[in-house]
Amino acid sequence: MSLGALRPSPLVEQATDRLREQITGGEWAVGTKLPGETALAKSLGVGRSTVREALRALAGAGLVQARQGSGVFVIATKPKEDWSTQLRRAAITDVYEVRMLVEVEAAQLAAQRRTDDDIAALHRALTRRRDAANAGDAEFVAADIALHEGVVAAAHNPVLTDLFTEFVPVLQQRLLDLVELLSLRSDNPNHGDEGHSAMVTAIAEGDAEAAGHALRDELKQTLALLHSL
Repeated sequence: MSLGALRPSPLVEQATDRLREQITGGEWAVGTKLPGETALAKSLGVGRSTVREALRALAGAGLVQARQGSGVFVIATKPKEDWSTQLRRAAITDVYEVRMLVEVEAAQLAAQRRTDDDIAALHRALTRRRDAANAGDAEFVAADIALHEGVVAAAHNPVLTDLFTEFVPVLQQRLLDLVELLSLRSDNPNHGDEGHSAMVTAIAEGDAEAAGHALRDELKQTLALLHSL
């Protein structure tokens, strides 16, 4: 089957897209062995190294699998969803449950590992959150997230930091939805200040148990409201 020669650069992306179209379009069913690199390269009008990179990308998407000594086989006709996509599709209660697991641990680690610079940054972030109480929901939510980012940063765990970074875009939108859905700031524009203040104090004092407890209580209250809807 001729796939049609590709235009110059970016060849890997084009090759990946063309092969993905063949797989998702049903040209190659699950269990089918793909043509060899040489044959694919000839059909696409590219080099074998380009084909190799394209197949690696398709393997990462969960569409193909290389089997030692046998070749490359189609294992799915729909790409698997990445973490960011799953988060965007998740229910707000699910997001909050995972958030609790991640951030409570981060707060406890932050209390054990925080530096003087971390403490100063957390106090500045808490002040910004309080100042944002007089602003709109979007600015207040942004300041709230910035404080939580500071807590995660103070844990000094790069994997945890990367995980929370993936969380932030979805979390920001979910928090905006949450503020509107529950009218959290209607009675108190600086909603949650007491709990956040207790958390920052506990981290500054190196009290891991109190830091985790303060954040867990804060998130549990919101989660309970969500489950009651």
